[in-house]
Amino acid sequence: MSKRMIDCPQCGEKAEWSENNAFRPFCSERCRLIDLGAWANEEYQIATNTNQDENDFSTGDEPGAREATPTMH
Repeated sequence: MSKRMIDCPQCGEKAEWSENNAFRPFCSERCRLIDLGAWANEEYQIATNTNQDENDFSTGDEPGAREATPTMH
């Protein structure tokens, strides 16, 4: 069976995707730590709904405040 190779998300080098690579999906500890540092410095952001008012601190519990979604309890 051939080794599954992927591109390191940090540097683009080929990295082995297996239990033998403790840093997967990265090629090395260096690339893993660079990525972790970027998260810690808030260089990555998760997209949010920009239609919401930034200063709206309501809980959303008011009747009709938000639509029910399958993940709401």
